Amino acid sequence: MMGDVLVKDYRGNVLENVHPGHICIIDYNGKIKYDVGDNQHITYMRSSAKPLQAIPVIKYGFDKKYGYTDKETTILAASHWGEPFHIATIESIIAKLNITEDDLIMLPTYPINVKAREALLKANKPARRVYHNCSGKHLGIITLSKGMGYETEGYWEIDHPAQQEILRHVAYMAEYDKDEVKIGVDGCGVPVFAMPLYNLAKAFLRMACPELIKDDEIRMAVIRLTKLMNKNSEMIGGTGTICSNLLMDDNIVAKGGAQGVYCFGLKKEKLGIALKVMDGTENNWGIIVASILEQIGYDNKETISRLYNVFPNDIKNDNNIVVGRKEAVFRI
Repeated sequence: MMGDVLVKDYRGNVLENVHPGHICIIDYNGKIKYDVGDNQHITYMRSSAKPLQAIPVIKYGFDKKYGYTDKETTILAASHWGEPFHIATIESIIAKLNITEDDLIMLPTYPINVKAREALLKANKPARRVYHNCSGKHLGIITLSKGMGYETEGYWEIDHPAQQEILRHVAYMAEYDKDEVKIGVDGCGVPVFAMPLYNLAKAFLRMACPELIKDDEIRMAVIRLTKLMNKNSEMIGGTGTICSNLLMDDNIVAKGGAQGVYCFGLKKEKLGIALKVMDGTENNWGIIVASILEQIGYDNKETISRLYNVFPNDIKNDNNIVVGRKEAVFRI
């Protein structure tokens, strides 16, 4: 269940923590090329599903119907950290949909980005729903609902027709039986989907290699969405996030989710990759992804260096003094 140890944390020379998990890497033909732990481990996709959830909006042209800019379309697939440019984009979508932020189900909160949050608190600004990192996804679901003529009330329920449309597209991209997808409730209140790690890797292989998608409309939607994610990488996460840093590389399609799940596809290498850190931590994603890229001989060293610069191996204390190190110990 716990998988193999992926990362070890040392404080001084003493092993303090281990982070077990699973990794699945599949090739262009859907064959397992490398794996660590259990490639069939079933996990919730959490926010790694967001690009898949945005596909029907683009497929049916609803982003164009409502006049979304490229950045506005991109943020539908995002876990934004609430920087001012994110919030301006979210507010613009709300105006174009002719709704209010009170139509979003999640409770008001503050941005994840520290500077943005501290600026709002210092100015005594209230918490808002638009600051939630899933607000773009919710607006995408509302866009789909309005575009298809559905009521937006209850858009967060699995039996809502918009959610059924999303489930169908997620299962199609993962090549997994829709009726076998396990359904839970995500942190933001909408349905969340669970399936084997192999199928998460399959979905991101198809995101990176859309020629594998037989459905013409879905294929064209994926091509457009992935180009937007690379072009507007700052919208998918924000300053200092792993998603935005990986998406700066036009060869990569990537999206992470809560509780340790991360997925990405490599276009030129034609690989789909999914991993799950079983203790749910996300702060080891950078070193794990960088180690995967190094071990497969990825030729864009700038991307690997950027990961290590943003997510260093050094462990620092509250005084910004190096007191330990992280080591990726898995081998693929």
